[in-house]
Amino acid sequence: MTETTLLLTLCLLLVLTTVIACVLLYRRMRRYERQQQALVTVLRNEIRSMTSGSIGMGRRLVEVEQKLNITAEKQQELENRDPGVLAYNQAARLMEMGAGVDDLVKSCGIGRPEAELMALLHRELQSTEAIGHSPKR
Repeated sequence: MTETTLLLTLCLLLVLTTVIACVLLYRRMRRYERQQQALVTVLRNEIRSMTSGSIGMGRRLVEVEQKLNITAEKQQELENRDPGVLAYNQAARLMEMGAGVDDLVKSCGIGRPEAELMALLHRELQSTEAIGHSPKR
């Protein structure tokens, strides 16, 4: 063979090797692209699931909050309807402001035994709070 033929053969081999390498790299790149696309699809589906779950949970929370508000309003209405509860609530507030047993009997319309019991309970709660909040040594 002549030098030119040998050079052409080497160039042809180089070109052929380069083409084969490019084809192999192209196939590998397409395979990676398909894998990445599949992963993107899976992640999109998971995000959709999580989003719809979060939206559903948010709606349920709003419903529960509305029911809770309605229940609290009904409870307040019931407390306001019952004069006994109203009297005891007023007596408790007066006791916190320092009212005595006689003041409770006169202003709240509760009996003396109930007023004394409330005063005793109030003193007990105050002493418990004082012990619980005392500085530690």
